This record gives sequence, C-alpha cells and structure tokens, in this order.
Amino acid sequence: AAGVPVKERVKVSQNWRHGRCRREILLKWKRKQVAPFSSAFLMPWMELDGEYLYLSQAENIEAYRLCPDSTGLQRHPQAIFSGHQEDVCRFVLVNSHVVSGGGDGNIVIHKIHGSYSVKFSAHEQEVNCVDFQGGLIVSGSRDRTAKVWSLSAGRVGQCLHTVQTEDRVWSIAMSPLLSSFVTGTACCGHTSPLRIWDFESGQLLTCLGTDFHRGAGVLDVFYETPSLLLSCGYDTYIRYWDIRTSTRKCVQEWEEPHDSALYCIRSDGNHMIASGSSYYGVVRLWDKRQTRCLQSFHLSSPTSSPVYCLRFSTTHLYAALASALHVLDFTTP
Repeated sequence: AAGVPVKERVKVSQNWRHGRCRREILLKWKRKQVAPFSSAFLMPWMELDGEYLYLSQAENIEAYRLCPDSTGLQRHPQAIFSGHQEDVCRFVLVNSHVVSGGGDGNIVIHKIHGSYSVKFSAHEQEVNCVDFQGGLIVSGSRDRTAKVWSLSAGRVGQCLHTVQTEDRVWSIAMSPLLSSFVTGTACCGHTSPLRIWDFESGQLLTCLGTDFHRGAGVLDVFYETPSLLLSCGYDTYIRYWDIRTSTRKCVQEWEEPHDSALYCIRSDGNHMIASGSSYYGVVRLWDKRQTRCLQSFHLSSPTSSPVYCLRFSTTHLYAALASALHVLDFTTP
C-alpha cells in the first residue's frame, strides 16, 4: 500500500510469503428470489476507505465500520446507499463520493456525508464498470459502448464522449494523469480486448497486445502508475504492462496454475499482487520478482464461487464471494 513505512511493508510481505494468517468469515448473505429466473447469488463489489469497508449487496451499497482491534468489521452497516432498480455491478469511492453503475443501465452518485445524490440513465444495457476521478466519470456497458461523463457544476450527467468499442465492456480504468482511460472487453468483436482512449477526443490511442485468443475477455484492470497497469481475465493470465516500453507485448505475465479465469486483481504498488479465481474462492498471492504464486487460499467449500472482488491493507485481505465476505488476517504471529 502506498505510503506504508518500509519496515512495516517488509514485515507484512514476509507474513504473506510464509502463509501466516487467520481466515475469518465476516458476513454471510442470502439473496431473496424476486422472480422465477433471478440469480440465487450476488456478485458483490467493494472498496476500502480508512475506517470503513463499502460493499454492494444486490441494489444497495452498505458501509461497514472496521473494528479498531483488527478483529474484522461490525455486523451492521453504518450507512446504506440506494438508488438502483437492479443489482449494482461496480462502484468506486473517490473524494467522499460513491459512484455506481447498475444492471438497470443507470449511474448513481452519492455524497457520503450528506443527502446529495444524482441518478441518470447512462447505457441501454447493464453498466458493467465505472471509474471516477477529477470531475469525470467513465463507464462501460454490455451495450458495446464506453462513455465519458461530466461531474462539473451545471453539467452533471452530461455525456462528453461515446466510444463504440465493438464489444461488451467488462472493465474500465482511468489513467492517474486523467489524459486517457483503458477498456477491457469480451474479446469477441475485436482482436484486442485492451484499448486505451483519449479523454479529450474520445479517439483510440493504442491497443495493448496482439496475441489474444477469441473470448479472452478482460474482467479487471488496475493502474499502478500512469504507465504501469495490470490486467486479468478469462484466459487465466495476469499481465503487467509498461506502455513506455511496448504496447505490443506485456513486460511480465503469470498463469493461473489451475486454468481458472481470473475475476479480479489488486497490487500494493510494490511487489505484491493478489488475484481472485473463478472456482472455489481461490485467492492467490504473487510476488512480481517470481514466476510462481507465493501462496493460495481456498475460501469457499463445498459450494464453488468466484472471488468477485478483493481489497487489501497492510494487515488484512478482504475477498467477496457469492454468499459471504471473507478476511485473511496477516497479523497472526
């Protein structure tokens, strides 16, 4: 994690390397059946922010206070943010705002401290992914478009650009420089699922990679710096890109050893990477300096579930599965 003192970061890294952790189940949930063909499971997303963990469950986002004694989080939410008519697909937490995209095609904006909220129609189908920085929102949808939205005073919800991606958009991320954004698509209608677009013009700047197989969709992308980003998806690979070096080939890649799709990825901005697999709640920890994973944890048994989202701090890793939120506590001696 950025800003963590070196000694503390090394200590945590060593605990992760040797697998010293305690696993807990923090929350369980069960979906209410509202229609004969509705899904029996949730596809949660989450964000960490200081003393709180924000977690989407169906159409709501709930804020849970983290316990100060590192024993997990409180059982009941401190706040609930609503507004979608269908499930929240993704959301981001930036500058005291929660920005979410839902299965209803809408984007909803909440101010954490206060009653301010805005909802606007964004896409013709599900808003699969959103990102938000510097007064701009980017969104990607199953309708094969990505859009740039304004959050400036008097222009909230105004679409600045519509990008025709020719494919379903599963993931999206804004460059820290706010000059461009990357989309991760299903890789069914275009040769490269990873493409970088210009904010000012909405035009394509470059494609990443050249050897993707059809269906190698990118489910998560994560910028470490303006030039370094990580991606993962259906083809079971984690890829590390340095756009200063090459856009045709990643600088490093790691293959999921059990041939499972990778739903989510995060890094600490240093050497550690965490990934979530599509089967049996498998979380893997990786060191960029090594070719094999350091440690793996199976969080769901006997029912298989993907790890839909994971986040971590210097001491804990949180993983959201179809029916429960798990935590890995690395403070155990």
